[in-house]
Amino acid sequence: MKNAFLEMPDKNGYFGEYGGQIIPPPLIDIMNEINDAYEQVIQTASFQEELQQLYTDYVGRPSPVYFAKRLSEKQGGARIFLKREDLNHTGAHKINHCLGEALLAKYMGKTKVLAETGAGQHGVALATACALVGIECEIHMGEVDMVKEHPNVTRMKILGCNLVPVTRGTKTLKDAVDSAFEEYLKDPVNYIYAIGSVVGPHPFPKIVRDFQSIVGKEAREQFLARENKLPDVLVACVGGGCNAIGLFTAFLDDDAVKMIGVEPAGKGLDTAEHAATLTLGTKGAIHGFECYTIQDKEGNPLPVYSIASGLDYPGVGPQHCYLKDIKRVVYETIDDKECLDAFMQLSRLEGIIPALESAHAVAHAMKIAKDMSSEETILVNLSGRGDKDADFVANYLSL
Repeated sequence: MKNAFLEMPDKNGYFGEYGGQIIPPPLIDIMNEINDAYEQVIQTASFQEELQQLYTDYVGRPSPVYFAKRLSEKQGGARIFLKREDLNHTGAHKINHCLGEALLAKYMGKTKVLAETGAGQHGVALATACALVGIECEIHMGEVDMVKEHPNVTRMKILGCNLVPVTRGTKTLKDAVDSAFEEYLKDPVNYIYAIGSVVGPHPFPKIVRDFQSIVGKEAREQFLARENKLPDVLVACVGGGCNAIGLFTAFLDDDAVKMIGVEPAGKGLDTAEHAATLTLGTKGAIHGFECYTIQDKEGNPLPVYSIASGLDYPGVGPQHCYLKDIKRVVYETIDDKECLDAFMQLSRLEGIIPALESAHAVAHAMKIAKDMSSEETILVNLSGRGDKDADFVANYLSL
């Protein structure tokens, strides 16, 4: 079956009314060059063969689909399955698009790859990919996140990237994006900005979606082979939105499959300390594209918060905005307390320590499972492992 959603974005980079290139005219030419190079290289057998070989022999794909039996029994109701992206080399889904971006940079003759990181998983994956292909890598990371995600900071340094601490603003993900993009603007001809999610100006939401779509392609085949049917519900956390789009894309034409994106409610939707962009945001522009944003009356991004450093972004991928508007995907929220409970439950019932980002999705799956029948199934994208969060959670909960 042809996936109609893969026809998007349009030639101007829009998913419905979201996306585009809200950037200075000289940068539009640069972005279009990246798009042209991508469309050319992605069609070549040599690029596809190299990428697929790396996915198999380097990343360890396909990642398995695992039935969380004890968690399911504890909750009652639907059976909960996990797409184990946490088992990938570097510990998360981020390596899927970072390998593609690093190979693209090499193909285009770029001298340096720039990026931001929040939880550090994108930074680690990109530093890994750049070490593999032999290209300079520079990662910008907020000071708050550097303290919180110290294990990933150490990993990035060992991998040889230039790690730039960001001290402005809230010292978190949004500020890291600003800092990295400013550095990119100094020499966009020789540098490439490897965006860490399905955000930013066209063509990046498309490029990252395409590389991440391997998650859903595998999951669809694996689930059909195992259960002889598709999952009833897909669940994935949403910050920028790449792990969710990675899972959802292969199922978008399957009308019987319900899809739920889970945003961080933080300390409560009735406070200012959340990052529920699709739930409470309004249409605006951030970092070169149009999307739902958390913004003030003048259209400036407001500070956001999540216990998960990879989710505290005041915007969201344009395809998610479109999918919300057409009601193909439902977006819900999970707060810090529910996230931490799921983190501990999965750890102690299944021996799987999830990333705090992924724990949001696990928490929502736990919440809805009890109201479903035992014949129904939920597939969660377990987008990353929680090594990076273990010390923080242990201290937070006084373990």
